[in-house]
Amino acid sequence: MKIDLTQTHDVDGAYEAVDWSEIRKKYKDPGTNYCFDVLDKKIQAGYLIKLACFRHLRDLQRQGNKDFPYHYDVEEENKALKLAKIIPDVDQKKVLPLMDFEKFILAELNAWKDNNGERRFIEAHISLGRGQGKTQIAGMQMVKAFIVDTIGFTNKDFMISANTTEQTKKLFGYIGKMISSVIEIEPFKTFSKKTDLQIQANQIIQKTTNNRILRLSYEANRYDSTHNVLAIYDEAGALTDFDRISDIIDGQGQVVPYHQFIKISSAYPDPTGPFHQEEKAMQNVMEQDFKRKGDNMLCCIWAQDDIEETYKPETWAKSNPLINLSPEEKDRRTKNLINQRDQALLTNTLHKFQNKELNIWLKQSTSSYLSLKDVEAAIDNDFKIKGREVYIGLDYSMYSDNTALAFVFPYRDKNGKPHWHITQHSFIPFKQAGSIEAKEKLDGIAYREFPEYCTITSIPEGIINPEQIYKWLLQYVEDNELQVIFFGYDRMGSFQVKNITESLNVNTGWLIQDVAQKTSELGNPTKFLQECFATGKITRFNDPIMEKALLNATIKEDKIGIQVEKDKATLKIDVVDAIIDAMYRAMDHFEEYGLTNDKSTVVDRMTAEQVRDWFRNPKSGLT
Repeated sequence: MKIDLTQTHDVDGAYEAVDWSEIRKKYKDPGTNYCFDVLDKKIQAGYLIKLACFRHLRDLQRQGNKDFPYHYDVEEENKALKLAKIIPDVDQKKVLPLMDFEKFILAELNAWKDNNGERRFIEAHISLGRGQGKTQIAGMQMVKAFIVDTIGFTNKDFMISANTTEQTKKLFGYIGKMISSVIEIEPFKTFSKKTDLQIQANQIIQKTTNNRILRLSYEANRYDSTHNVLAIYDEAGALTDFDRISDIIDGQGQVVPYHQFIKISSAYPDPTGPFHQEEKAMQNVMEQDFKRKGDNMLCCIWAQDDIEETYKPETWAKSNPLINLSPEEKDRRTKNLINQRDQALLTNTLHKFQNKELNIWLKQSTSSYLSLKDVEAAIDNDFKIKGREVYIGLDYSMYSDNTALAFVFPYRDKNGKPHWHITQHSFIPFKQAGSIEAKEKLDGIAYREFPEYCTITSIPEGIINPEQIYKWLLQYVEDNELQVIFFGYDRMGSFQVKNITESLNVNTGWLIQDVAQKTSELGNPTKFLQECFATGKITRFNDPIMEKALLNATIKEDKIGIQVEKDKATLKIDVVDAIIDAMYRAMDHFEEYGLTNDKSTVVDRMTAEQVRDWFRNPKSGLT
């Protein structure tokens, strides 16, 4: 059965349409039981956990298929859960019974294997609200890997990492205390003596085998020297790029007995970071049940489904599953969370509560131009641009800022309602950064991975090439048979902009206009674009360069109106500026006074050849 949830998001309906009788009969393990309980609605869970559970059950069904070289090893799951039963909770300093969602995580990490008996999930995203046991679970997995999985192996590396040295101390400290407790129990007591296990300030080492857990921070820049059986990265949501993190994965490839990289975090203010982008990619993988993409990546995200649930405490188990530990615990935790929310409302810090406690990704700044929800909801990858009318905007730069061409396509939806589809193409300079690699790291965008949405400058010095932009634009318009209605640009641009616009004036019949970059001119199109996102009248392709620009933009307000700006130089909003330049005229497209409806402007938009034709046959144009 081919199941695609990318449009419907109806995981409940998909689950109910499948016969699970054989799976229910064969699998009684805790991990699988959790999935059934979630999808049978015995346990309250958000959409993303329902997806993860649905994926687990579907994968159990497809075992043995030629295109699915994985199997579920219940014995390995039991081994992990048995060890977890003797590992104490570090905060309470005693062993606590594992909750069902914790058993599910350990089952997914350990029980799924490939045909070689190695871990299926070589990368894992685990995300919950603050204080929900992420660190405890990650610690349990590390204890198992270090003490059990590598018995008989020597010279194996394990790694604990985070963004700063200070952040690494928490998880490393947890693991040290866990191991200290475990090695007080046989057979691990004898094992620790035999291997001369020592817990030191920056490493935990078995001296006779040289197996060791290292504590390294992102800022230390030493990942490429490690080859880890298991690497755990704490607070991964705070990362702005994964350039250096890729060194962890690159160094793991051929490690035995297996290799695994686990990233744990709650939500952070910047939704454009790699952790959240990978979560979105994994959501798409899980929704396209019939495809085999992303089979080696695990994604378990306990989060609220909607920001409106901030005011619905009865739903908070979605992001805070520990609420269900007991009726007493549910009452206590819910009251504490309500108090935190109410305090956040009073101090204007509700965004922090939504990020950390409810695990919701959103923009931190109250002056943000657009919301994450509206920007993501606008995606429509099926829109066809060929042959359409288009308004074009240009935002030009030479050295550090990108140059962006924006295209606004007015259209009517199936109900005849006016809509606007936006797309863009950016030109990326790297002179100031020093190299394209440094530019990508500085901006937090892997530009070279998105050639359909950007072009790296062709000049060796790394500056913008106006001829390259001009030729690309004309080719794009010709290839897509676009009917250009308007070309708007920033009049404050350099002489290179003048070269582009004069060439367009000579060689096209486009209406070309400089748009003054002041609130009196930009206020209306800026507000119009914002309102169109909020009301669902904007659509866009799933372009990460555009998305980052839209989310980076903040509002600058004066007595006349609003303009967009950015908080700092590395937050690129060139694409937004270009869209607003195009929207300067595109917003009036469906009005009587719009360019295509105003008969007095028809001749202005004609080429010389079209004007000659009109004079020969006046009825063909204005009447």
